Amino acid sequence: MLEAVEDDGEPFEEKMKRLAMTLREQQAEAAKLDTAIADNLKELGFYR
Repeated sequence: MLEAVEDDGEPFEEKMKRLAMTLREQQAEAAKLDTAIADNLKELGFYR
């Protein structure tokens, strides 16, 4: 069953654009962190 969601007043198109931009930023940050983790593991000899 779906719950009712309050209208936050932000137009749908604007909200989706904002959320999509946030997702892209978070994905870019995640890629940087993945690389840093892999580099650290390589340094420690646990990753090839």
